[in-house]
Amino acid sequence: MRPSWADLPTHLRTAISARLGSQVTWATSAGGGFTRGFAAVLDTADGQRAFVKAASLSSQRHLTDWYAREVAVTAALPAAVPAARPRWTLTAAGHYVICLDAIEGHMPSLPWRPAELGAALDAWTVAAETLREPPAELVAVGLPALSDLVRSDLSWWREIAAGREAMPPMPPWVEKQFDDLVTLEAALPSYLHTGAATHCDLRLDNVIIDPTGAAQLCDWTWICFGPAWWDTASLLISAYASGLDADALFTAHPTARDAPPDGLDAALAALGGYMLTRAEAGPTGASPHLVSHQRWTGEVALAWLAARRGWA
Repeated sequence: MRPSWADLPTHLRTAISARLGSQVTWATSAGGGFTRGFAAVLDTADGQRAFVKAASLSSQRHLTDWYAREVAVTAALPAAVPAARPRWTLTAAGHYVICLDAIEGHMPSLPWRPAELGAALDAWTVAAETLREPPAELVAVGLPALSDLVRSDLSWWREIAAGREAMPPMPPWVEKQFDDLVTLEAALPSYLHTGAATHCDLRLDNVIIDPTGAAQLCDWTWICFGPAWWDTASLLISAYASGLDADALFTAHPTARDAPPDGLDAALAALGGYMLTRAEAGPTGASPHLVSHQRWTGEVALAWLAARRGWA
């Protein structure tokens, strides 16, 4: 569970209020995400609103590194990308703190409302087109290649085939189609080489719908060199679970023009294998809800793939 404002050390709360220039009067914890870091929209006595994240420099060093990267990335995003921008950072009371613009609005819920999914896909169209040629300032932050990440971290069918990883619980059809899953996954890295940048973690809880109905995209920590259709596929896993025509939505999206014929299937195969294998590995130091999220996402990704291929 995320710590609340009251859970933060007194000296840290005082330092944050001082940096904001006014006493914090209310804190609304962020509903999404799977970390144990503090994340909340803070309201102040003088009417300000700010989105603040904080983590311990001693016990949550991975989070502080992620937060520092988030600040560097969002500061370098082109203005056209619909995302919150950073205001300041702070080190106090053994914690690292970042402050970003607070986005008024709400996170979408499942099942997706078609209008909200449409807004998210529209926002992603704008972001993806803008990042087709990422600016030098963003590249200078250091962007990994998605092809390398898939090869090193998301190739779990390969690991199962080699006997280096046990097969987690899978749908009955997986045994018969196992070789096809390995083949699809193996082809994926070659589809991902590009000089464009992509979010690399686009999912429902990284979207905020503002009061006008437009979408803002959050948590750009994992941005990398990769084709935007990868994130379109990732986002549409939850659309498939919502009973929407995810195939038609993918095909109609502008980013899909760069996808090879079996690119979507390869992405679903890799994501399904990764999510189910990581879920079976059990809880980490992150949110206790992470395992259930991974299992659900993996099951839906493979269900969508099976429906597309006639395997179910």
